[in-house]
Amino acid sequence: MRRKPDASSLPSPRSSSRSSSAPKPRIALVLQGGGALGAYQAGVYQAMHEHDLTPDWVVGTSIGAINAAIIAGNRREDRIPRLRAFWESVSHDDAIDMRAVPDATRQLMTWATTMDTFVRGVPGFFTPRQFSPFAIGLGVPPEEASFYNTEDLRTTLNKYVDFDYLNDKSDGVRLTVSAVKVTCGSLVSFDSSLQTLGAEHVMASGALPPGFPPVRVDGDLYWDGGLYSNTPLEAVLSDEPRQDTLCMMVDLWHADGPEPRTYEEVQTRQKDVTFASRSQRHIDAYLKQHQLRKMARELYERMPADLRKPSDRKQLAELGADTTIHIVRLPYAGRDWNMASKDVNFSRGSIEWRWEQGYQDALRGIEVSQGCPFKVSDTGVVVHELPPVVEVATG
Repeated sequence: MRRKPDASSLPSPRSSSRSSSAPKPRIALVLQGGGALGAYQAGVYQAMHEHDLTPDWVVGTSIGAINAAIIAGNRREDRIPRLRAFWESVSHDDAIDMRAVPDATRQLMTWATTMDTFVRGVPGFFTPRQFSPFAIGLGVPPEEASFYNTEDLRTTLNKYVDFDYLNDKSDGVRLTVSAVKVTCGSLVSFDSSLQTLGAEHVMASGALPPGFPPVRVDGDLYWDGGLYSNTPLEAVLSDEPRQDTLCMMVDLWHADGPEPRTYEEVQTRQKDVTFASRSQRHIDAYLKQHQLRKMARELYERMPADLRKPSDRKQLAELGADTTIHIVRLPYAGRDWNMASKDVNFSRGSIEWRWEQGYQDALRGIEVSQGCPFKVSDTGVVVHELPPVVEVATG
């Protein structure tokens, strides 16, 4: 089910329309992969942080996994400073003040900065492999099968993520990151509630070929989870036991777009289509399961008392058929001049702009989330879209 936001004053997402004894709704934050576009996600988290919507669970892929690890892997008071420090460390200084020049000049300077990233990489993130046989089609060890080396990222993650705190099951935020097993193509979720996570799990989630090499975890090689599903919403929908959840889902890519006419536009549209959210497919599957679970419980209640088994009742109760997931979708609206390499644009001006846009959009998303009552219903999942920004004439 998809709703437009309601402007009326309704209970906050931390409250509940169920009985006072019911548990509070869980807060989940779902972060896509998107390279430099991930600064938008950091702005989203800042707004949530400042409005007491600290997530209980962060699910990420690729750059979303890095942001998620910094959020989950630090105490509350350290999260924003660590996010700031990370994004400042990977952004490229601009040669001029991008706010003081025309749009055409900003576009040219952004293009130059992006080309510099391709040539020299990003300090603390990835660097080009010099004279690698891989570049001319020759065989190399599997961990070196890429154009760039990402070992610097391991050092960066260990600097900005407290993995001891992250893996302390008694405190903090749950973290789930996804990656694809290279040898069989299956999607694997690494979850801090089930296992001990380290820098290698986060790196595996962002190992996008052929630019970045696969990462070996427990003997197996993994690539970027975005190759399989760039929006890890499925982890939230399939989590057991089911519970009421407010899910803030950040989309960095545009499923819709104009018909491309140039090579650059074709590349841009291809990337957007490849990495745009497939969330509706997962939501449709969840709704079907939700209805089946509800029907199973109703059929059980109609059975004669002598046929009902306590074990069956317990199992049906664990299905949680009456739970509701409210999904507030936060789409990155920037078009970045339709640059195919927008995810490689680490210009400091662009990073700061995306962060601010994420912050402002999250403020609107938080307002939408205040209209998410959690009560017994047949809905199962409700998707809330942000209202359009209304331009007000000033003179």
